[in-house]
Amino acid sequence: MLDIFSGMPFGAATMLALALFFVLAYEFINGFHDTANAVATVIYTKAMPAHLAVIGSGIFNFLGVMLGGLGVAYAIVHLLPVDLLLNVGVGHGLYMVYALLAAAIIWNLGTWYFGIPASSSHTLIGSIMGVGIANALMNNQYWLSGINTKKAIDIMLSLLISPTIGFVMAAILLLALKKWRSQSRMHMTPEERKTTDGKKHPPFWTRATLIASAMGMSFAHGSNDGQKGIGLLMLVLIGLAPAKFALDMDSTTYQIERTVDAAQHMQSFYESNRERLNGKIDLTHSAEHPLPTLFKCESKTTLPAISSLLSTLQGVKSYNDLSGEDRRKVRRILLCLDDTAKKASKLDILSKQEKADLDKLRKDLNATTEYAPQWVIVAVALALGLGTMVGWKRIVLTVGEKIGNKGMTYAQGNAAQLTAASAIGIASWTGMPVSTTHILSSAVAGTMVANKSGLQGGTVKSILMAWVLTLPVTMLLSGGLFWLASVLFA
Repeated sequence: MLDIFSGMPFGAATMLALALFFVLAYEFINGFHDTANAVATVIYTKAMPAHLAVIGSGIFNFLGVMLGGLGVAYAIVHLLPVDLLLNVGVGHGLYMVYALLAAAIIWNLGTWYFGIPASSSHTLIGSIMGVGIANALMNNQYWLSGINTKKAIDIMLSLLISPTIGFVMAAILLLALKKWRSQSRMHMTPEERKTTDGKKHPPFWTRATLIASAMGMSFAHGSNDGQKGIGLLMLVLIGLAPAKFALDMDSTTYQIERTVDAAQHMQSFYESNRERLNGKIDLTHSAEHPLPTLFKCESKTTLPAISSLLSTLQGVKSYNDLSGEDRRKVRRILLCLDDTAKKASKLDILSKQEKADLDKLRKDLNATTEYAPQWVIVAVALALGLGTMVGWKRIVLTVGEKIGNKGMTYAQGNAAQLTAASAIGIASWTGMPVSTTHILSSAVAGTMVANKSGLQGGTVKSILMAWVLTLPVTMLLSGGLFWLASVLFA
C-alpha cells in the first residue's frame, strides 16, 4: 500500500494521503448513517439487543464488502467521462476529490443529525456529478459533457425505481403473511406481545427470521454501499496516481494476452462489418489513421485506437514494462473501445450471436481495468464495518416509530427487511447502485399502508424532501466547492 507514494513529491503525497483518509471517513459515516436501516426493525421488535444487533451488522457489512464483487464500484467510477478521469492534473484532481467528499460528508452528517433517513447513494452520486458538471462549465464545454450521461441515466433510474419496488413488494408480502396466518402472533407489536403473553421477545421462528433477514440486509448493504466506497477510492487513485492505478499492475501475462486477443477480434469484426455498421456507428477513420495524443472517446477513432493499442502492447508481458504515460493511454483506449462495443452490441442489425460475442470480448477487454487492490477492499470493509457500530440510534427511532401511526408488528419488520435485502442483493449482483435507506423506509411505509396503520405525514414529508433535495443540493455544493477551490488556489 505505502508504495503508492513512492516517487511523489512530499506535498502531493500528503494531499493524496488526506484524500484517502477522507474517503474512508466518508465510508465510516456511511456505516453509521445507513446501518440503522439494517438494524432498525430487529432492534425495534426486540428480536436482538441493540449492542448485539449493531456488532452483528458490522460483521456482515464487512463480509458483504469482501465478497460483493466490483460491479457497483465501477458503475460509480464510470459516472465521470474517461477524459476527465485521465486528463486532470494532480492539483486539479485534488480539488475535485476534496469537493465531492466534503459535499457528501456534510450532507450525510446533516441528515443523520436530524434523524432523517437520507440516501448515501444519492449523496455520493450527486457529489460526483456536481464536480463533473462544474469542470465542464469551467472549461467552456457543454455542461452534460462533464458526466457520462448514459451511465448517469441508468443509475438515476435504479435510484428512482427501487423505492417503489420496495414499497409495493413489502406491502404484498405482508398481505400474503396475513392471509397465510392471520391469527398468528407474528402480527403483534412488541407491546401487544408483552400484554398478551408477558414475553419480551417475538415467537421463536419469527425472531429467527427477523435476525436472519437483518443480517442478510447488512450483508447486502455491505456488498452494495461498500462497493461505492471501493469505487470512490479507485476514483481517487486513478485520478491522482494514474501511472500506478490506471491498469492492474498485478495483471498476468495471460490476462494481457486476453486483452490483446479481444482487441484483435474486435478489429476483425469492425473491418469485416464496416459498411454494415457505418450507418449506425461512425468507423470512417481507418486503422492507418494517426491517433491523436489526447483523443476523445469517439467511435470514428475506434480502428486507429485498436491499432495503437496493439502496437503499444506488442511483446508486453507485464504492465510494469510500460511507462506511466503508456499505461494511461492504454486505459483510455480500453475504456473507449468498450464504449463503442457497448453501443454496437445494442444495434438491431446485429444477430444475437454477434451481440453475445461482443459482450464476451468486452469482458476480456476490461479484465485489467476494472479491478481493486486487496488493500482497498479491506480498508473500505473495515471503515464500513466499524462505522456500523456507532451512531445508529437517531435513524432507528425514525424508522421504527415515526413512519407509521401505529407500532411495527413482527410481520411488518420481516416483510420490510426481506424485501429490502432481496432488492439490494439483486442490485449488487447486476452492478447497479441503489439506496439502502430509501428501499427500507419505502418498504416500512408499504407495510404500514398494507396494515392500515397509516403514515405520519411529518416524517414522510421529511424523507421525501431529503429524497428530492439530496441530488440537486449535493451537486450544487460539490460543484460550488470545486469552483471555489479552483479559483482560490489556481
